[in-house]
Amino acid sequence: MKIAVDGMGGDYSPKIVVEGSIEALKEFKDLHIIITGKEEDIRSELDNHEYDKSRLSIVNATEIIETNEHPVMAIRRKKDSSLVKALNLVKNNEADAIISAGSTGAFMAGSLFIVGRIKGIDRPALAPLMPGKNGKFMVIDCGANAECKPNNLVQFAYMGKIYFENILNTRNPSVGLVNIGVEEEKGNELTKATYQLLKEAPINFVGNIEPRDVPSGDTNILVCDGFVGNTILKMYEGVSSTIFDILKSEIMGSTRTKIGGLLLKPVFKGFKTKFDYKEYGGAAFLGVKGICIKAHGSSDGRAFKNAIRQAKIFYDNKIIEKISKEIEEYDIN
Repeated sequence: MKIAVDGMGGDYSPKIVVEGSIEALKEFKDLHIIITGKEEDIRSELDNHEYDKSRLSIVNATEIIETNEHPVMAIRRKKDSSLVKALNLVKNNEADAIISAGSTGAFMAGSLFIVGRIKGIDRPALAPLMPGKNGKFMVIDCGANAECKPNNLVQFAYMGKIYFENILNTRNPSVGLVNIGVEEEKGNELTKATYQLLKEAPINFVGNIEPRDVPSGDTNILVCDGFVGNTILKMYEGVSSTIFDILKSEIMGSTRTKIGGLLLKPVFKGFKTKFDYKEYGGAAFLGVKGICIKAHGSSDGRAFKNAIRQAKIFYDNKIIEKISKEIEEYDIN
């Protein structure tokens, strides 16, 4: 398997990109990684590591797409950027997947306009896996489509189902619709119409899910438009960070609480690991014809390596082929 990596995307590139790529090469013996970006900078980082040089190559790119640029305009104007170069490798079948920790907007735009959609999919969607009390769950869409039609959300449900079944080895995963109440008649026109379509679909639809029930993880796949999904994602990250900050402040408040904190250190460590984004790698952009994984902008080497692992599982399980087959079989339009 060949994976194209955006060497200049993210807060700490190319350092963490190189670290994560080399760790992935050590863990997976059938990988070849292509890093796109400023060759001199990438080689400088590679000089700090021992690795199999036959399994890693560099494609020079002179431009970088910054996070504050207009996504579509950046993709169109910066043809020699590390992101566009990596996307074109996938488009031209020179790579089987792409990983980027750079601009989410530019990555999504490039995935759509350069790599292209799967036939039958109207709108691709961003689908991160998230930690819950009782297990991992997925939110789809998390920001690719701020405005949706009911059939878009139904397609999200099908894509999420296929991905969740294969990535997490979960048979017949449960699918819920994010809404302001559990009753069938609750919500706006979009959620009411989507509810009826999902109820008739051959999936394990469990009804409406209120936001307060999202963190339980009892529902495997949560379907919503990108505006709602992105709000859930950012609120979730913010609340998790705030809880850890409050706990740390309280523990360090006195000698007694410091002693108690030491005794509970294994508990806190396990809790933090469970809610650490680095363990989840990245968010898949489902519905495009290539494997596109968005890594967190502040990823470290371990997080980036896990994003590569996620792409490999995606590839090994032929997720794109399965999505294409199911969309065609059920004619979801």
